[in-house]
Amino acid sequence: MREAALAETAGAADLRALDEVRVAWLGKKGRLTSELKALGQLAPELRREAGQSVNELKR
Repeated sequence: MREAALAETAGAADLRALDEVRVAWLGKKGRLTSELKALGQLAPELRREAGQSVNELKR
């Protein structure tokens, strides 16, 4: 997932395209936002590690 986000960011031709990538990943219905919402459905032992990974990507 990290590589996909970085590739999309690198492929942005201008600031408008970069903002579209930002919204696609971090927006209300973004990919990363969806992953964060799905964490609650994971087993507790998996949730911590998955949460740390998603939060690291968010930074």
